[in-house]
Amino acid sequence: MGVRRGRLDSSLFHMLVLVCTLCQVLFVGLVTGQTAQLSVDASSKNGQTIPDKMFGIFFEELNHAGAGGLWAELVSNRVQVTGFEAGGINTPSNIDPWLIIGDESNIIVSTDRSSCFASNPIALRMEVLCGATGTNCPSGGVGIYNPGYWGMNIEKTKVYKVNMYIRSSDSVDLAVSLTSSDGLQNLATHTITAEKGDFAGWTKVEFDLQSSERNTNSRLQLTTTKNGIIWFDQVSVMPSDTYMGHGFRKDLATMLANLKPRFLKFPGGNYVMGNYLLNAFRWSETIGPWEERPGHFNDVWDYWTDDGLGFFEFLQLAEDLGACPVWVINDGASLNEQIPSATIVAFVKDVVNGIEFARGDPETTWGSVRAAMGHPEPFPLYYISVGNQECSKPYYKEKYVKFYSAIKASYPDIKIISSCDMSSISAVNPADLYDVHVYTSSGDMFSKTRMFDNTPRSGPKAFVSEYAVTGNDAGRGTLVAALAEAAFLIGLERNSDVVEMASCAPLFVNDNDRRFSPDAIVFNSWQHYGCPNYWMLHFFKDSSGATLHPLTIQVSNYDQLAASALTWQNSNDGNTYLKIKVVNFGNKAVNLNIAVAGLENGIQAFGSIKTVLTSGWLRDENSFQQPDKVVPAASPITNAGEQMGVIVDPYSLTSFDLLLDTNTNKYPLLESTFHSSM
Repeated sequence: MGVRRGRLDSSLFHMLVLVCTLCQVLFVGLVTGQTAQLSVDASSKNGQTIPDKMFGIFFEELNHAGAGGLWAELVSNRVQVTGFEAGGINTPSNIDPWLIIGDESNIIVSTDRSSCFASNPIALRMEVLCGATGTNCPSGGVGIYNPGYWGMNIEKTKVYKVNMYIRSSDSVDLAVSLTSSDGLQNLATHTITAEKGDFAGWTKVEFDLQSSERNTNSRLQLTTTKNGIIWFDQVSVMPSDTYMGHGFRKDLATMLANLKPRFLKFPGGNYVMGNYLLNAFRWSETIGPWEERPGHFNDVWDYWTDDGLGFFEFLQLAEDLGACPVWVINDGASLNEQIPSATIVAFVKDVVNGIEFARGDPETTWGSVRAAMGHPEPFPLYYISVGNQECSKPYYKEKYVKFYSAIKASYPDIKIISSCDMSSISAVNPADLYDVHVYTSSGDMFSKTRMFDNTPRSGPKAFVSEYAVTGNDAGRGTLVAALAEAAFLIGLERNSDVVEMASCAPLFVNDNDRRFSPDAIVFNSWQHYGCPNYWMLHFFKDSSGATLHPLTIQVSNYDQLAASALTWQNSNDGNTYLKIKVVNFGNKAVNLNIAVAGLENGIQAFGSIKTVLTSGWLRDENSFQQPDKVVPAASPITNAGEQMGVIVDPYSLTSFDLLLDTNTNKYPLLESTFHSSM
């Protein structure tokens, strides 16, 4: 690509235009080209197999990634307010975000401890004053409504499953409706009627609502014109078409699936620890029927989580994505407190029980609970990460050994990940892998392409479970950040004999609650888009289990290139490709001469694809208005061969997928590339 340069004259205006243009670093075509030679040894004898779980994803409950995001529940929150627990154990309590339809002359809404669920004792009491003899309620009735997470996305003709618990000694005539945010547009209504005494005890009511129209900013409302008292508890609205039928928002889960993640690390992060242990993630309180899950306050990121997305659901998500689960356990510490070593045994036993829940036979104590939830087959949980970057804490090493010993005694095949770095791991402080977090500027991230070059080649391997470009040039997800991260991942590929796994962080952000930027995927109630680093990850989704080949780059006075070469097989058709990835982190276009030696099969003249991620400015970002501003663009390679000359754009990530010569080639790669399948 290139831009045409304007002619300079003496006018101040044109001088200012030129200065502004230079300041914005409109890099394409502003500098002369650079020549480089890239040589690949593609012989099988010198190839190195990349670990089969090399690239995966890390999910943490922050930015409303789960509650109001990946977890498709529309009611905010079904245990905070639909279970009415977040207002506290004392009643009456806050019912936020539920709001009242009507005024104090015709309705009184409060909470009490009358729920039928011991773990969720708070219920909502709605006393309707109007509708008695001689008084009339407003024409639309009075009641309560829930706005969802910054509005519910209700789609035309789509079916929504509604569940709630009701109790009343009176007769009931209740309208349950999906409406616009102001209540004026009715999208769907179901009327619950009952004679006096029918709902004298808590009764679960289930039904479907099918919307007649679309509204991206809707609400759920419960209204009546009938005098009396009704108690509500555990109100839920879920789309009927969730991903794999397991409760995940389909568009967001599909974006994850398209990355082909080989592992899913969950549930955090600091979320695992909590600011205080009272609010830490406790796996056993997030399983079983959702009505019986108490939920908890996510005090690190300052919002309530109903734990509909619990331990079981994380394991299920990993299975649905074809990924290996990696469970980050709480090691008896929060960000502000810790359990004494003398009493840590209860936490150790709790973790072993959690593994039994995931892997135990249906006849075991905890395996039977999993089976009762509809999954009699064990989940393949083979990775446990102990704590969250706590090695510097004085308590960590002593407690870590207790977790390590207990887990290995019951499950010797589980790989245990330490928060300590390689220098701290020894025979008395053993580990299978050690956790690495990298948060830095784009320039420093690019330089870290050689971070593991001098790492000892024996001993435990690294798990780079969190990495991200941060700072001013990261923005909300910029091109330059994505390119720096791509160079870093190329370095991990080259060092995959000492690095076993890697995942970026954070994964999701609800645009209404940005607690951390940048993130890979941005969404609101009805839209989503991938940031440049999300699209960058697509260049690495075929790396896990592939064969890495040695290469060399010869270039003079230009240290802005990073490259890797690997052969991978397309699972859709069986075709094999030699993939050469090149990051150009500089402002010069590179005339790159590629030479491939050692191939057992030649390169076909047709069927090879070039894919480029770049844009017009280093800090270009995607947005709801321009979701495809920075996305990969694919085109056929017309001069594919073992010797080929190509141009690598400045500030770009380029992949050359060269179709190798076999008898079954169908040239499908271009048809299944980024835009048509993702």
